[in-house]
Amino acid sequence: MSFKRILTNISANDLSACRDFYVQLLVFAVKYDSDRYVQLGAPGLMELEFGIIKRTHDLVPNAYQTAPTGMYVTFVVPDVDEVYKKAQEMGAGVIQEPRNEFYGQRRFLVLDPADCLKDVCTPWREQDK
Repeated sequence: MSFKRILTNISANDLSACRDFYVQLLVFAVKYDSDRYVQLGAPGLMELEFGIIKRTHDLVPNAYQTAPTGMYVTFVVPDVDEVYKKAQEMGAGVIQEPRNEFYGQRRFLVLDPADCLKDVCTPWREQDK
């Protein structure tokens, strides 16, 4: 089996707020924008896509039209501290400030406007301390 595409979608009440969050914080480009769905492309790699669907849209089963729990999406970036600074400037809901984790990632945790937890990280090595 092979895949031609893997796309992560989240659901949100306010598509515009979520779109703007990802465009401002992670420099995503808007590939498609409507009142029911927004598709974003990663900077420099547009085939890496991230979607946001209106939480109450018919395509989202009723049982899943709630804020997400028990999952998070990770974005690996070149400089986590730079993105963290941007998140602070935006007034984003930072849950955990940047710290070096035992498994070799420096990360911070932030909530997007849909209350979906995001892990933003950069690989680090002991000698980078």
